[in-house]
Amino acid sequence: MAVLREAYFVFRCPPEQSTFVFKLTNPQSIQQACDILSGKEKEEVHVTGIIVKSPAPYNPGWAFHYEPESISFFAFATEVCDATIDYVQEHIDEAGGSFLPGLRWCPWSSQLVSQLGPWPCT
Repeated sequence: MAVLREAYFVFRCPPEQSTFVFKLTNPQSIQQACDILSGKEKEEVHVTGIIVKSPAPYNPGWAFHYEPESISFFAFATEVCDATIDYVQEHIDEAGGSFLPGLRWCPWSSQLVSQLGPWPCT
């Protein structure tokens, strides 16, 4: 079986209905995302990473995306990086200053909801 070099996953930040697609390129991160979706991973289930202030073709409708190599999963994080998807979109020009310092985004309410093909999780 060939090793996937990238995989795409979707999360949301309840109670918002918006969803956000991100790309993973690290095999360990891809496996962890699969483990979160399957319920095997129950602790580090929220998404964090560095945002890039430009759209990505796989995540239409948003003016930003995660830098794939920066993405990881967490159980708890500091308040200064917490924001919902819609809030980041509305304040993207402010990101990197006092809002999301260092462009680190860690939505506390993020929940992985699905994967997009190709299908790395079995």
